[in-house]
Amino acid sequence: MNLIYNIKDKPGFGKTLVFALQQLLAIMAATIAVPRIVGNGMSQTAALFGAGVGTLVYLAFTKFKSPVFLGSSFAFLGSMAAAFGGGVSAQLGYAGLVIGALMAGLVYVVIALVIKAVGVRWVDKLMPPVIIGPTVAIIGLSLAGNAIGDLATGNVTKQVVEYAVEVVDNVPTIVENTGSQMLCSPYLAILCGLVTLAVTMVCSVYGKKMVKMIPFIIGILAGYALALVFTLIGRATDNPALLIINLDLFSQMTWVPDFTFLTAAKGLKEVNATYLATLAVAYVPVAFVVFAEHIADHKNLSSIIGQDLLKDPGLSNTLLGDGVGSFAGAIFGGCPNTTYGESVGCVAISGNASVITILYTAILAMVISFFGPFATFLATIPSCVMGGVCIALYGFIAVSGLKMIQNVDLGDNHNLFVVSVILIAGVGGMAVSFGQVTITEVACALILGILTNVLLSGKKSQSRK
Repeated sequence: MNLIYNIKDKPGFGKTLVFALQQLLAIMAATIAVPRIVGNGMSQTAALFGAGVGTLVYLAFTKFKSPVFLGSSFAFLGSMAAAFGGGVSAQLGYAGLVIGALMAGLVYVVIALVIKAVGVRWVDKLMPPVIIGPTVAIIGLSLAGNAIGDLATGNVTKQVVEYAVEVVDNVPTIVENTGSQMLCSPYLAILCGLVTLAVTMVCSVYGKKMVKMIPFIIGILAGYALALVFTLIGRATDNPALLIINLDLFSQMTWVPDFTFLTAAKGLKEVNATYLATLAVAYVPVAFVVFAEHIADHKNLSSIIGQDLLKDPGLSNTLLGDGVGSFAGAIFGGCPNTTYGESVGCVAISGNASVITILYTAILAMVISFFGPFATFLATIPSCVMGGVCIALYGFIAVSGLKMIQNVDLGDNHNLFVVSVILIAGVGGMAVSFGQVTITEVACALILGILTNVLLSGKKSQSRK
C-alpha cells in the first residue's frame, strides 16, 4: 500500500504527538481490559504504563524498524487466573504474574536463539502465503464478535442481585447471584458506535492532509460527543436509558499506578516448587501458541509497510523484543504483552508507519498513566464508541490477510483446501483447552492449515518426479 510516512520518516513534533494519541486510542481499550477481566485489584493504569515500557524494549531490540505497539495479551488470561488460583494470597498471586511472564519471555528467548542459529527460511517454507494470508485474516475475523458486541454496550452499569433455588444435598437452597446490567438503551449505543464508524470512514476517504491521517481521533471524538449529550440529558432527566458514559469515574480516579512489582516483592517469600510448577504449566505452553500469532502479526505488518520484518530486523530480534518487552511490561503492570492487531490496523488505515510515532505512543502511555484526569477520560470512552472504530480496525486486518492470497491459485484444490480449513476453523472459533492452557482459534487454524498443506504436498512432490 502507499504509505504517507515510511518507517524512517519523522513528522514534526506536533503531528507525531497527534498520531501517537491516535495509536493510543486504538490500543487503549484492549490494554486496560485484561487487568479488568483478571481482577484481584490489578491496576489498569499500571498495565498501560507496562505496555509503554514493553514497547520501548521491543523498539530497542528491533533497532527501531518495526512500527507496532505492544499491549496486554488476552492469550495469557487463563495463565494469569492460574497465578491467583488455589486460594493463594494476593501478594503471592502478584509474584506469580511476574514469574510467569519471565517464564513466557524465556520461551521467546530460546526460540529466538534457535532461529538466530538456523535462519528463517524454514518459516517461509512452513508458512507460505497460502497459509499465512488466511491466518492473518482470521486474526481480524476472530475479533469481529468483540467489535459487534461492544457496539451495543455503554459503560454505565448497575449491580443486579438474582436469587435462584438450587438443590444442595437434596435440600432446596436459595442461592444469591450478583451481576451487572447495562443501563443505557442498546439502540442509542449502536447509534453512537455507527456515528463513530461513519465519521472515521468519511475522514479517511474524503479527508485532506491531517484529517485523512487521524480518522480515529475525529471519529472517537464525534461518537463520544454524541454519547455525552445523551448522558447529560439522562442525568438531568433521571433517565437511565440515556446514560452511556460513566462520568462517575472522575470521582474515583487515581494519580499513581499501583505497580505490580511493589506487591510482588512481598509475595516472593511464599513461592515454592509446587507453585512454580503451576506457573510453568500455565504460562510456557501459551508462549508457544503466541509465537505462531507473533509470526502472523509480523507477516501482516510486513505486507502493509512493504518490508519483510522477518529478515530485517529479523525474526530473532522481533521475538527477543516481544519476549523481553513482555516481561518488562509485566513487572510494572502484571500483564504479558504482545504485538497488537489494533496497532497494525491503525498503521494500515492512517498510512503512517513512522516508528517515531510508536516511540511517542509508548512514552505517552507511560506519562498519562500518572495523569489521572486524562487517563480517566480515556477510560470513560464507552464500549460502543470503541466498537465503531474496531469494526474498521479489525476489518482492515482481515482484508490485509486476504490480499496476501490474491496471487495464490485457488483453482488448485491443494490451495483451496488449505485456505478453506483455516478460514472455517478460525471463523468457527475452534479452540482447544488443556487445563489452564488454551490453544486459540488463530493458533488452531494455523496448525490445521500447516498440517493440511503438508498432507496435500505429496501430489506436488510426485508431479516433480
